[in-house]
Amino acid sequence: MKLGFLVDLNLCMGCKGCEIACKVENEVPLSSWRLRVKYIDVGTFPETSRNFTPLRCNHCENAPCERVCPVSALHYLDNGIVNIDNERCIGCAGCMMACPYGAIYMDPETNTADKCTYCAHRIESSMMPACVVACPVEANIFGDIDDDTSHISRYIMEHQGGVQVRKPEKNTNPKHFYVGGGNQTLNPLAHKRIEGYGLFNKITHLETIGDPNHSILDRFLTPIFGGHNDHLTNDSFIDFEQGYDEKKEDEGGHH
Repeated sequence: MKLGFLVDLNLCMGCKGCEIACKVENEVPLSSWRLRVKYIDVGTFPETSRNFTPLRCNHCENAPCERVCPVSALHYLDNGIVNIDNERCIGCAGCMMACPYGAIYMDPETNTADKCTYCAHRIESSMMPACVVACPVEANIFGDIDDDTSHISRYIMEHQGGVQVRKPEKNTNPKHFYVGGGNQTLNPLAHKRIEGYGLFNKITHLETIGDPNHSILDRFLTPIFGGHNDHLTNDSFIDFEQGYDEKKEDEGGHH
């Protein structure tokens, strides 16, 4: 048995149900993810479209993360899953640097590496991964790719020539496949980004408010000495202190 994953990008509608199900099932901390749904906009108005791509660990047959781990926290299960043992992990982050897909994160609570395991704990109980169950359009297809009669194997055979993997040039032999979508969907370098624009909007700078020559100190001194152009000396502060004392005495106060 060798388990694999396939996403039909023609079906995925970007609801992010799989992403949420993954975080809930695996208690993924905030600002981290095992499964992330990326989107890109393609075309020129009015002929435009938005394409979605779920990204997760590729469970490579030749996994760099497994080779680089000095304590074998990352290891293969008999079913082909690249699993991770958090109790063995020493938090060296070597696997994070070795993974060409950016699929591994450091848990801020345990300071150990973590990633998608195809919900190995659910598979042990003969259940499907949480993301597969949550998908309303059945875009996530999971199963044994060594079994020619399995749903995923039949899907791959029916779409011969249209099945893709991410970064095939890395020779990791990933067991996560995609059907549909184009080169721009799976290859970030193929998607053009207009110069001067970030992920969501145009990169700009805030206009300076007030006098740009003012310093932080001027904000406190201006009401007293009349502005930042005054020449301040030690005598200026002494005169101010004496004047303040005299004012307090006139008011009957204490200094």
